[in-house]
Amino acid sequence: MLLDTPICNFGWKAPEFTLADSAGKNYTMSEQLNDKGLLIAFICNHCPYVKAIADRFAGDVKVLQAEGINVLSIMTNDYRFVPEDAPEYMEKFSAKHGFSFPYLVDEDQSVGKAYGAVCTPDFFGFNKDGELQYRGRLDDARMGNSPDRNRELVNAMLQIAENGEGPREQKPSMGCSIKWR
Repeated sequence: MLLDTPICNFGWKAPEFTLADSAGKNYTMSEQLNDKGLLIAFICNHCPYVKAIADRFAGDVKVLQAEGINVLSIMTNDYRFVPEDAPEYMEKFSAKHGFSFPYLVDEDQSVGKAYGAVCTPDFFGFNKDGELQYRGRLDDARMGNSPDRNRELVNAMLQIAENGEGPREQKPSMGCSIKWR
């Protein structure tokens, strides 16, 4: 089922969490939050919307990381319902698309629920104080991989890193519904 993300709730505080990647290494949200902010992306392996943007997203993350912005991605789907989203496939998906950021497993779905994630992909851009400043789309997908495409997520995160505030006008992300238990 296709869903759109809600409008950004500016200033909403990021809930703390610690999650592991598929190899068992733990990452804590507050340890990843730095003076440039933090991007958290709810994604999964099977969603056609995520598959369509995975390479662009990986490239955009490298741009953000070069500017000192940290990125965490979270798979919150019930992978017992969708086996393709299981941790062993997350590693393969990450390698295939050249992810340079942690891809974490939300085993009990508590983080997805705490953040109000509704679809994959669902992007949350936080400033250095852990306040939500962006909840929108990756880019204008109609432009494909064109270097001229409107890089909404990159531009928003660079703005947040610079002045702590995201753009007031944001277009919602859209994708497959989270597969809740």
